[in-house]
Amino acid sequence: MNSEKTIEDRLKTVIKEKFGLVEMRPSTRLVEDLHFDSQDTLDLSMAIEAEFGFEVQDEEMEKIDTFQSLVDYVTNKG
Repeated sequence: MNSEKTIEDRLKTVIKEKFGLVEMRPSTRLVEDLHFDSQDTLDLSMAIEAEFGFEVQDEEMEKIDTFQSLVDYVTNKG
């Protein structure tokens, strides 16, 4: 089983590789701070699916607003 820190590190790597973003804190907001739009959210969903091997539902992704909520989501799916 993956630890939360490992998941957090993997998510940071996915976001860095996909979007070129390096600075991620638990409170970082995807839309307000990173300026993610619907296409970015879709790209992030697909990158998470590829990295972690499970399907991300659109309605679940819409509820994720911070980096910490993304870490929690992936942790709970694993």
